[in-house]
Amino acid sequence: MSMLRESQIMKIHYITGIAALFVVAVHIMMRLIMPYNMSLEYENVIANYHNLPYAILLESILVLIAIHGFNGLRIILLELRQSKSWEDGVTILTIAAMMAVIAYGTRTIIVANGLGFE
Repeated sequence: MSMLRESQIMKIHYITGIAALFVVAVHIMMRLIMPYNMSLEYENVIANYHNLPYAILLESILVLIAIHGFNGLRIILLELRQSKSWEDGVTILTIAAMMAVIAYGTRTIIVANGLGFE
């Protein structure tokens, strides 16, 4: 099942981890502009989604964290057992879960931006 070598998968893991550190740091710095309790108000949250550069930042956080997190989960599960069928099953399930999380998070960003499906 594995189309990539494990060393390539680990490079993806490291790159997404480093990139996630960068975009989350930018996200936190953006939150310092406004008091925390105000940043949680509905109007301010929706305003963030209407700010296209910030919405892109949130989407990149979503994608990077999902890839990094589910790859980490995959690595942990592969350490539990070593067999070809286990590796294939874990890989398929983690990729499917990652894609579902990204799809649902992207849908949330689109709906909150007012371009939604409702």
